[in-house]
Amino acid sequence: MKHIVAVQAAVTRDGHDGGPTAAELDAIECEMPLIEAEVELLDVRISLLDRTPTEVDHQRIRRARRKVLAARRTLSNQGRTASSAVA
Repeated sequence: MKHIVAVQAAVTRDGHDGGPTAAELDAIECEMPLIEAEVELLDVRISLLDRTPTEVDHQRIRRARRKVLAARRTLSNQGRTASSAVA
C-alpha cells in the first residue's frame, strides 16, 4: 500500500497556536463591561419573546439599554470604540 504525502510544507500553517494574543486578551478585558451589559440586554429581550411585556418588563429593558449606553460611553471616553451597533 502506498501512502500519499504532501510534497511541500503546509501553506496555511504559520506557527501560531490559534489562541488570542496578550493584546487581544487585554482588549477583551477592557470591553468586558460592555459585553456583560449587552448580554444582560439580550437576556431581557429573550425572556420577553413569548409574553406581553408589563410595565416592569419595560423598565428592565430601559435599564439594560441605559447600562449598554453607559458602558459604550465609558469605552469611548477611554479612547476605545465599540464595534457592535446600537441595540
